[in-house]
Amino acid sequence: MATATYPPPPPYYRLYKDYLENDDSAPKPPLPIEGTYICFGGNYTTSDVLPSLEEQGVRQLYSKGPNVDFKKELRSLNSELQLHILELADILIERPSQYARRIEEISTVFKNLHHLLNSLHPHQIKRRKQALEDIKRRREVAQRILNESLATLDGH
Repeated sequence: MATATYPPPPPYYRLYKDYLENDDSAPKPPLPIEGTYICFGGNYTTSDVLPSLEEQGVRQLYSKGPNVDFKKELRSLNSELQLHILELADILIERPSQYARRIEEISTVFKNLHHLLNSLHPHQIKRRKQALEDIKRRREVAQRILNESLATLDGH
């Protein structure tokens, strides 16, 4: 049985030959992409703006506005999804040629669920940052109290 050897390393490995002695010898990484870019034929943007369902051509099934009750709306969409899936099963048994409309309705509900969940991410990130700041603040207070206690003990 003949086996092939591993291919040689790519030529740019030579750029890192002195890295262990001098970490400034390696090339700097490229700057982050800003704005829009094309990847695999699709246009993408680096901004974290969630496009509205209307911008995506999808009918919005949950209430609009800044004070959306996410829990209530997610439960409502979930119930609606279950109903549409049961109706689809019924139609597939009784009238298989008329399934396309139900599939479109299920797709719309899924897109609404997905959009609603994606709109929760900024709130989750904000909450995490607040929790992290609270932990840092409490750690600083504990560190200060510990240092004061140690100073008191050393003074005796």
